[in-house]
Amino acid sequence: MDRKITYHIDAASAGLRIEQYLRRRGYSYQNLTQLKKMPESILVNSVWSYMRTTLKNGDILTVHIQENESSPHIPPVKLPLDIIYEDEDIIVVNKPAGMPIHPSLNNYRNSLANALMYYYQEQGEPFIFRCTNRLDRDTSGLTVIAKHLVSSSILSSMGVRHEIIREYLAVVRGSLKLSEGTIDAPIGRTGSSLIERRIDFEHGERAITHYRVIEEKNGHSLVSLILETGRTHQIRVHMKYIGHPLVGDYLYNPDMEFIDRQALHSHRLSFLHPVTAKQMEFTAPLPADMQRILNG
Repeated sequence: MDRKITYHIDAASAGLRIEQYLRRRGYSYQNLTQLKKMPESILVNSVWSYMRTTLKNGDILTVHIQENESSPHIPPVKLPLDIIYEDEDIIVVNKPAGMPIHPSLNNYRNSLANALMYYYQEQGEPFIFRCTNRLDRDTSGLTVIAKHLVSSSILSSMGVRHEIIREYLAVVRGSLKLSEGTIDAPIGRTGSSLIERRIDFEHGERAITHYRVIEEKNGHSLVSLILETGRTHQIRVHMKYIGHPLVGDYLYNPDMEFIDRQALHSHRLSFLHPVTAKQMEFTAPLPADMQRILNG
């Protein structure tokens, strides 16, 4: 990955050192350390400069990111890849159900990371896999991947500050008592499983989910859910807690009559672009297997 980012310094930023300016743009201390190790990574008016250089009004600051190696231990594999959006800093993918995000012992060659490694290998570009919003293997929908160290760091910080809006669609049986509401219930480990989670008011971490019923059809409800926090299995555990677990959820509600995976889809992502600060919003339609539940 070879990326040049240009900043035009105005009067408000004049007098700042380069490192101060970049920190205000969201660069982490680790980013600055990594950039210092790259040849001529910081230029002012096309002249190589130190991080402690003071900027002047009208200066043109260029950050040259050079990543020449790819993620180790992720073999490139030709797999279906539904790319919704791509630029020099991020790529947004509509992930199918059944595809893990990362390779693992039992899923070493069928992950989204494998697919992206192949995609960039075909272009002759090195690629380090950095996923911002991870989805469970059987959850479909939108996920955003950073294409270099700076966009990754800024997106991660935005996620911690809850500045990435994530809207999911889920299908549950029956009708909810309230057509919309907020679930505020802490989530913790079960103790007996490394994977399974439960509501735990004594030891759990706070978890907040906002829900809204979109439609009721064929004995099921389609529910929109927006996460305020990002706990493991948050939607799946919260919906079970209010008495409406997701259909097809092998862990929390093995109801496989209509679908063989949890009926959960990452429908919408909204955030400020990590480099340009432009408002970005992406949607992915309800997948066919979830639509079939509603259609009957």
